[in-house]
Amino acid sequence: MAVGFFFCSANLRRCYTLREEAPTLNDSLPQLEAQKADLLRQLAAVGDLRRGSITATSGKCGKPNCHCAKRGDPGHGPNFRLTRRVVGKTTTETFDSPAALRKAQQEVAEFHRFQKLSGEVVEVSEKICVMRPVEDALTPEEKKRQRRSTPRSRAK
Repeated sequence: MAVGFFFCSANLRRCYTLREEAPTLNDSLPQLEAQKADLLRQLAAVGDLRRGSITATSGKCGKPNCHCAKRGDPGHGPNFRLTRRVVGKTTTETFDSPAALRKAQQEVAEFHRFQKLSGEVVEVSEKICVMRPVEDALTPEEKKRQRRSTPRSRAK
């Protein structure tokens, strides 16, 4: 997706899209590194997780003698299901007990926490990359690569 709006920072010689945050004057490299280390500690503490979303469904079973067939009856439910994509296909899992539902809710919540922390790690790391100075020392191989000569045309 192309982002049409951006701004450039003259002192850092870098352009930022509206989604990317530029380092502020209050950010220092040691502070950002400490923030990244803290985020990585939090990531290490993430428990069991799983992708997907849990939804409640209810409906009528279709049996003519069931209570749900009566007019105004809300039907059966709510029945909770975990829906997620696996190898390009949507899969649905039902829960056989309230304990299984609570466990799945905690795992989905941990996944959302993991996503949030991962995004924060990337944001802080990008700020660190912008602020970290470029080292001017070149390796001998890099120096050799710079010395390539351009072919001269033969004078007649």
